[in-house]
Amino acid sequence: MSSAAAAEEKVPFFLRGNYAPVTQEVTEHDLRVTGSIPPALRGLYVRNGPNPHQVQPPHWFFGDGMLHGVALRDGKALWYRNRWLQTRQLTERARAVSAEGVRDLGAGPSNTNIVCHAGRMLALAETTLPFEVGPELESKGLYDFGGRLKTGMTAHPKICPVTGEMHFFDYGFFPPYLTYHRADAAGNIVQTEEIDVPGPTMMHDFALSSGHVIFLDLPIVFDLARAMQGTMPYVWSDDYGARVGVMPRGGNASQVRWFEVDPCYVFHPMNAFEEGDTLIVDVARYPELWRADSGRFQPASLHRWELGLKTGRSRETSLDDRAIEFPRVDDRRTGFAGRHGYAVHNVSSSESSANALLKYDLVSGDCVAHDFGAGRYPSEGVFAPDPACKGDDEGWILTFVYDEARDGSELVILDARDFAQRPVAAISLPQRVPFGFHGNWMPD
Repeated sequence: MSSAAAAEEKVPFFLRGNYAPVTQEVTEHDLRVTGSIPPALRGLYVRNGPNPHQVQPPHWFFGDGMLHGVALRDGKALWYRNRWLQTRQLTERARAVSAEGVRDLGAGPSNTNIVCHAGRMLALAETTLPFEVGPELESKGLYDFGGRLKTGMTAHPKICPVTGEMHFFDYGFFPPYLTYHRADAAGNIVQTEEIDVPGPTMMHDFALSSGHVIFLDLPIVFDLARAMQGTMPYVWSDDYGARVGVMPRGGNASQVRWFEVDPCYVFHPMNAFEEGDTLIVDVARYPELWRADSGRFQPASLHRWELGLKTGRSRETSLDDRAIEFPRVDDRRTGFAGRHGYAVHNVSSSESSANALLKYDLVSGDCVAHDFGAGRYPSEGVFAPDPACKGDDEGWILTFVYDEARDGSELVILDARDFAQRPVAAISLPQRVPFGFHGNWMPD
C-alpha cells in the first residue's frame, strides 16, 4: 500500500468521499431540469444529515446538522439551498452529555430528520429538544412545545394520518429510560407516560399502528465511560435481551405488554398494522450490531414480526434477504396496511458495484429495483403522493443521487408506478449533497 493510500485509510470513513462535509452554504434559483417535473409536485423536499463544521466528531452520527432543500412548483425547480443548523453544538460546541455525565437537552446536532407538524418544521436528533427551522431553511431555535416537553425527542416521530396526532418518545441515559409523548393535531402535548424498561438502550425508532404504540427494547446499551470520553456511547450486549413493547393508543404505561423476540437490532421499522388479533411490524433487522466496532454496519434485511395480541406469542419471518436500510411507506399508510414499501439497497460483489432503490409489494412478495447505474448512489427514497390519487404507489419517489464520476448530485424523481424505468426528472444541484440520513416531502 502506498503512503498516500495508507494515510487515506486512517481518515474516518465519514470524512472521505461523499461522506465528507461540504464547506459552503449555497443558494441557487431556477435549477436545470432533465425531463419533466410533475406539476402536481408543489412543495419542499428537505433532507437532514451530519456535516461537521470545523471540528471533527468522534462518529458519523455526531456531525453538525445540515439541511439540503429543493422547492418545486408548477413543473419548475425554484431553488436549492443548504444550511447548517445553528445549534448550540455548532455555535458554542456544547455537548449533549458533559464530561461529568450531565445531560443537556438544548445541546446536540439536530442532524437526523426533519418533519412538519402543526405548521412547524422541526429538525431532530434523538435525546435532545427539537430545533425549529423556517421555510427557507433558516434556523429559528430550540422548540419545547411551550414548555411542556421536559425530555428530548426521537428523530422518528409518527404522525397519524387519521387523527393528525404526533406520537414520539425520548430515551435516557439514566432513569426514566423511556418516556412517551403524544401531541394533538394542533401541536399541544396531551399525554406523557414513563415506560419501565430495565436499562438504557439506544431506541432509535419505534412504530405506530391503528390501535397501538410499539417500542423496541433491543440490546444496544449505553456505556457511561464511553460517553464521558466523547466516543460513541452504545455497544452490543449479549445479556440485555430483546423484546417489543405494545401499548394501546390512549392507554398508559401499566398497559404495556412485552413480546420476546430473537436478539437483533432495528434502527428503522418500515410500518406496523393490525390484522384481527395480530399486530404486524415490518423492520430492517440487523442480526447484531457494534459488537466490536461502532464504525462498522453489518447488513440489515426486511423481516416481519407477528405479535399475537391474544396469545402473547411472537413469530418472526424473513421477507427478503437483500441488504436494505431506510425503509419507508407512503406516510398516508402509517399505522395501516399498505401494499407497497420502499428501501435503499446496496449491492456489491467482486465484479460490480451498484446502488439501487427497492419497491416491495408486501402482498405478493414481489420486489422491483431501480438501479441508478455504476458510480451513482441514491439516498433514502421518500414517497410524495399524487394529490389526485389514493394508491400507495400513485405518486413519486424523491431521492438525492450522488454521481461519483462528476463529484456532483441531483434530485431524482421516479414514478413509483413505473419504478424500474428511467426517472421522470433529474434536477441538477449546484454542489454535491453528502450522504446523510432522513428527509421528507412537505407539500404546499
